[in-house]
Amino acid sequence: MSVPSKSETKKSGGLGETVSVIVQALLLALVIRTLLFQPFSIPSGSMRPTLLEGDYLFVSKYAYGYSRFSLPFGLDLFSGRIWSTEPKRGDVVVFKLPSDTSVDYIKRVIGLPGDKVQVRGGVLYINDQAVKRERIGTIDNPDVTEVNRPVEVYRETLPDGVTYDTLDLAPNSIGDDTRVFEVPAGHYFMMGDNRDNSLDSRFGVGYVPFENLVGRANIIFFSIADKASPLEIWKWPTDVRFNRLLSSVNATPHTAVTGN
Repeated sequence: MSVPSKSETKKSGGLGETVSVIVQALLLALVIRTLLFQPFSIPSGSMRPTLLEGDYLFVSKYAYGYSRFSLPFGLDLFSGRIWSTEPKRGDVVVFKLPSDTSVDYIKRVIGLPGDKVQVRGGVLYINDQAVKRERIGTIDNPDVTEVNRPVEVYRETLPDGVTYDTLDLAPNSIGDDTRVFEVPAGHYFMMGDNRDNSLDSRFGVGYVPFENLVGRANIIFFSIADKASPLEIWKWPTDVRFNRLLSSVNATPHTAVTGN
């Protein structure tokens, strides 16, 4: 019977340890992604000026408890939510599109279960009460507005005090006057901050079931100019939006505007 040499034992042990470390790291990453935080990127301009294309976010998976959409691949192991906490009006959330749960959307919670939501003349009404809306100026920055002209910026303050900025790309747009939406039990009404360029609960998306919420957007951990590639590291000095790194999604709005 031959006895393994010390070098063979060392090689075998080294390989086994390497595999073990890799497996443990993957399991840890899976646990973090499933239970704690999940990275998301912003694919569209519907949440401008709060979120821009090229923003990369950490989304809190535990903020509202867990549903089957918290699990990898949406494994259908249980229904409803466990350890649930209801979202607050004004939260920016990632959710699964009700009509196609393979698609992630990110919007702001505007209507809670039982609320009546309507837009009249560009003014948001919740339960027949106008939401405070103040024009703070215009912005002429295509990286923020997506258009090559000045755009009006309005600051809204919800009844519970949450404040954020919205864009008004054009007067009298289709989204400026809507019917009354009565939010059913167990559902939420979502809207984008880019009011004239957002597919949300006003158009197509409909009411979002509590079960479809993936998590609450918390922190922008990276941001790069739209259409720029994060892999082209040599372009980072000009392409990375350094002023947005590690900024809170729910921070007090500070859109840079001109005029009033």
